[in-house]
Amino acid sequence: MPNTDTLQPQSAAKSSIFDDSLGGWRKAKDRLANFTITAGGMAVLLAILLIFFYLLYEIIPLFKSASLKPVSSYSLEDSRGAGSEPLYLAMEEQAEVAVQLRSNGQIDFFAANSGKTVKQFQLPLTAELTAFSLHSEQQPLLAMATGGDVLLAKPVYKISYPNDKRLITPQIEYPYGEEGISVSEGTINKIAVRDTEEQLLLLAEVDGQLEGIRLVKEEDFLTEEILLEEEILNLPEIDINIEWLLVGPDQRWGYVVSKRGDYRVINLNSEEIVDSGRLIAKGQVTNVRFLLGEISLMISSDQGEIQQWFMVRADGEPPRLQNIRSFQGSDSAIKLTAPEHRRKGFLAVDSDNTLAVYHTTSGRQLLSQSIADASSNITQLAISPRAKALLTQNEKGEFSYWKLDNEHPEVSWQALWEKVWYESYPEPDYIWQSSASNNDFEAKYSFTPLAFGTLKAAFYAMLIATPLALCGAIYTAYFMTPVVRRKVKPLIELMEALPTVILGFLAGLWLAPFIEKNLPGVFSIFLLMPVGVLLFGFCWSRLPDSLRLRVPDGWHAVLLIPVVMFIAWACVAASGNLELLFFGGDMRAWLTYDLGVSYDQRNAMVVGVAMGFAVVPTIFSIAEDAIFSVPKSLSYGSLALGATPWQTLVGVVIPTASPGIFSALMIGMGRAVGETMIVLMATGNTPVMDANIFEGMRTLAANIAVEIGETEVDSSHYRVLFLAAFVLFLFTFVVNTIAEIVRQSLRKKYGSL
Repeated sequence: MPNTDTLQPQSAAKSSIFDDSLGGWRKAKDRLANFTITAGGMAVLLAILLIFFYLLYEIIPLFKSASLKPVSSYSLEDSRGAGSEPLYLAMEEQAEVAVQLRSNGQIDFFAANSGKTVKQFQLPLTAELTAFSLHSEQQPLLAMATGGDVLLAKPVYKISYPNDKRLITPQIEYPYGEEGISVSEGTINKIAVRDTEEQLLLLAEVDGQLEGIRLVKEEDFLTEEILLEEEILNLPEIDINIEWLLVGPDQRWGYVVSKRGDYRVINLNSEEIVDSGRLIAKGQVTNVRFLLGEISLMISSDQGEIQQWFMVRADGEPPRLQNIRSFQGSDSAIKLTAPEHRRKGFLAVDSDNTLAVYHTTSGRQLLSQSIADASSNITQLAISPRAKALLTQNEKGEFSYWKLDNEHPEVSWQALWEKVWYESYPEPDYIWQSSASNNDFEAKYSFTPLAFGTLKAAFYAMLIATPLALCGAIYTAYFMTPVVRRKVKPLIELMEALPTVILGFLAGLWLAPFIEKNLPGVFSIFLLMPVGVLLFGFCWSRLPDSLRLRVPDGWHAVLLIPVVMFIAWACVAASGNLELLFFGGDMRAWLTYDLGVSYDQRNAMVVGVAMGFAVVPTIFSIAEDAIFSVPKSLSYGSLALGATPWQTLVGVVIPTASPGIFSALMIGMGRAVGETMIVLMATGNTPVMDANIFEGMRTLAANIAVEIGETEVDSSHYRVLFLAAFVLFLFTFVVNTIAEIVRQSLRKKYGSL
């Protein structure tokens, strides 16, 4: 017989060793789990921080100030035209070759950074120039008057690559011949030119009055030669001293400005003065130039002020020249201005030789820097087409070449969030329009309509999702039998796995046309569904107990399924009759013409239904877990004290679960704010600010998705899209922070229940 006294200590020892081994394994697993969870959480925080700093890295250059650095100073090698007045200075695309026109008809092409002569031309002129005008900075057609004739010449640059090295060869072209065009019998003192594919227009000031001709271009059918048909303009008399003469790009408006600031606007089609007035309140005008696109006039004064004016047509009023904005540098007189070739910016030099860089849309002064001392008066200023270089000339004939760094002048707080008066608009407005088909485009980067669209989409989505999700969560967690709950809850949570691109596809191609076709039926569903459900409940409560008690507690929701389906079917089936009875057969026309409410097929209502369907599972799952997790002892205690189930729900369960319910709502709102594909496919993606439920919108997230693939890397548009992502990031961060504060407050308040 074995000795039990000996076996018992051995068995106990083995058990102790096993327990120690099991305990050590558990501790190791706990430590591993703790490390893994902590590392995962830290990795998530690190990823968020990396996203934050990467967004900052992309958007910080937007707010960088402009800078100007001198490169070289020189005088031209060949000074054959030194005795005549310089009239025009410019640079070609690469800022390698510069061109200068002098009053004796001499044109010099030279290296922009060194002054080395590249080529020289003598224009076929019979006398000194009496007037000079430039078509535009983008199309440098030179109009030069000698007496009553006008010669049109155009500098062009041919690029070749001998031995794989770029060679720029300048040439002079005469698109209308070297003989010139006869405009007047007198001497032209001021000239303006505007050339289009259809016609050429020349305006001239002769002895204080306007004369002009229009040359209509017609192509010969047989020879394909362009023929010019001359038309003499019968222009009105001008009662001011003409100092500046300009013509708009569509040859409709002619602008006449005096040195005192008086102006006259002429409709060149009707040949009458349509507007007149004064540009400045005091002082004198020193310069008048077109901004890019030739829509805006930039008026410089001897008071250091530069004003932007363009033609505005208000509702029911004739067009008028309107002062849009003003820029005030110093108090010194502005003597030179130069518009940028591809952006709505310009440069100005005052009498103290201080150069200032401005951008009209953003309303910013980007740079103010002295570029010469008092003894070197600047007389000519040119900016390269890419706005990368400047060229100045002083009264001694010396040139200075500068490097300009001004990558993103379009962005400012005003341009992003405030109303801006854009060219050709009747009033200031919030506009997002990031691109267009022409180079004269004024970029419009207002975030306001995008933020409005984001909140609008989220509001209508939450308006539909919140009551459905919360009421469903309350019933499922508190009233539904466990057997049904085990089937319903996973089914609703499974809805969250449905790709939003599928929901957006269905919303855009099926739901939107369905709602448009059955608009009265859809609205009747919203009105009759709650009434029908309540009516069914009332009728059910009046049935005999023997019939009602056959349905176990918690299964009553199943009875509502056919009721809901029947009400929805009946409303849709009756939609045509309802439309004929109440809206004359067309509810959409009734909304548009009787109520003045516009209707877009893909609208906020469609987005609300589709995105609400996507948000419901998120809110339902979190809220249901929070309600179901309320200790049963609290409910039993309340019921034991005589409270009804509804009183227990409202007074005990919901307050206790309120932190979780609030978290569910905030997470659902975050999902709605950041949703992309549904909004992208179910709306017209039009960035308009209209609270109308039947109008579409564009959200920040959808805007990024639409445009990020089309924008040029590192351009202003590219970085502004990253700024939009940063705004969305900050919005989510602020909302989540507030939500956490409120949640903690609710937890402290109801945690003692």
